[in-house]
Amino acid sequence: MTLLVGALTLGLILALLALGVYVSFRIFNIPDMTAEGTVTLGASVAAALMVHGWNPILATAAAALAGAAAGAVTGVLATKCRINPLLSGILVMTALYSVNLHVMGRSNLPLLEVRTLATSAENIGGNLFGGPGDLDVFGWAVSTRDASMLLACFLFIILVGILLYGFFRTDMGTAMRATGDNPAMICALGVSVDTATIFGLAMSNAMIALCGALIAQYQGFADVQMGIGMVVLGIASVIIGEALVGSRAVGLLIVGTVMGSVLFRLLVAIALRWGLSPNDLKLITAVFVFAALVVPDLGRRYKASRERSRQLHAQTADAYAAD
Repeated sequence: MTLLVGALTLGLILALLALGVYVSFRIFNIPDMTAEGTVTLGASVAAALMVHGWNPILATAAAALAGAAAGAVTGVLATKCRINPLLSGILVMTALYSVNLHVMGRSNLPLLEVRTLATSAENIGGNLFGGPGDLDVFGWAVSTRDASMLLACFLFIILVGILLYGFFRTDMGTAMRATGDNPAMICALGVSVDTATIFGLAMSNAMIALCGALIAQYQGFADVQMGIGMVVLGIASVIIGEALVGSRAVGLLIVGTVMGSVLFRLLVAIALRWGLSPNDLKLITAVFVFAALVVPDLGRRYKASRERSRQLHAQTADAYAAD
């Protein structure tokens, strides 16, 4: 049960990463590699500030702002400097590796004796659930800390989802969605494509850095290597979410992206529970991403093939009936 609750909690936190990747990858059609650096940037900024006595809420907000700045730099390189968006992301990601080392002062920064949002959620949960200890959940023992973190992450991701959906219903949000679909049209309407792209990448990386800050507080440390493979994980969550909801509506895609992130973490947890080595985690991730990319397309091809066969059969039957 602890493994399940941990996977759900981490899946909800990583949903912020998936939502950020959704903005860059689906709204602007940019596979933004900056994410691999901004996850660590968010973790390192939040951890460093909290170690120096900052309030966890302010430290987390500062981490999100740092991520937004990194995303804006990528946007400026891609739009104003006319560098390929993929290469722009790689350049910023590479630079952020050194930035993160400078921010933390070393490669790993523990948060064992530091007050974080995780300890605050644990204290609130302790009061809510009647003190520390284990809770009885359908016959399973779940620690108060795990239950508190799961509930806090669940409520937080609902809030972020509502805010993101509300933003995409505004004029600015609609213009951003149109920028990704048809830049020429939105430019003819007087909207600056460059500004919309820079703002969109800043917003995307702010959410990704926020994810990194929460992961650091949940796991109790920030590490300079923690961003490796995060882009693939985010893209996999988005694709799984799209396959789950089967719709292009923004609200459903946001819900699907969160569901995809949680399902992805559950699949990884199940694979590890079955005895697969943690050393194979990246291999497992690659297999899941491959399946997420290929299976929906195979399903669509199968349905199209069946539809063509049905139409051919109907036309043949009509021809025999006419004779």
